[in-house]
Amino acid sequence: MGLIIRSSAIHAAGCYTTARIPKGRHVVEYTGPRLTKDEADELYENSPVTYLFGLGDGSRVIDGHCMAMFINHSCDPNCETDEEDGRVWITAVRNIVPGEEITYDYCLYDGGDEEQKCNCGAKNCRGTMYSQEEVKKRKGLAGGSQPKRRKRVQRDVKRRRA
Repeated sequence: MGLIIRSSAIHAAGCYTTARIPKGRHVVEYTGPRLTKDEADELYENSPVTYLFGLGDGSRVIDGHCMAMFINHSCDPNCETDEEDGRVWITAVRNIVPGEEITYDYCLYDGGDEEQKCNCGAKNCRGTMYSQEEVKKRKGLAGGSQPKRRKRVQRDVKRRRA
């Protein structure tokens, strides 16, 4: 698979393909040392940037040291991540053309108070790299009981217009 690193409009550097990649093909494996979450927290305690990829059970991460660490987030990605037999693959969700930047939705969660702003520029951009579920959770926490009240008001307004 022909992958290269070059400047990206999304983030400083990105991973691009030099060849056509068909839908369903593994693009690259996310590799690196495997650490417990506690080990990673200690190792990167004062680091603003990490390339940690959380594994399915939530207790371990991969400390990315490979081509895949340059794959940027997008709210309209051309790839997704698949965990198979303890390995993490970046897999194409649609056909990808030569020269296109490889992206996947980071679906971040549990990131403390950090904003994690998204710069993907997609039409459906959430404005954040957090997952849709995490965004909903954060809105609920930020507003206390307000989100429930807002929902009720929106529902009532829709009924009146109908």
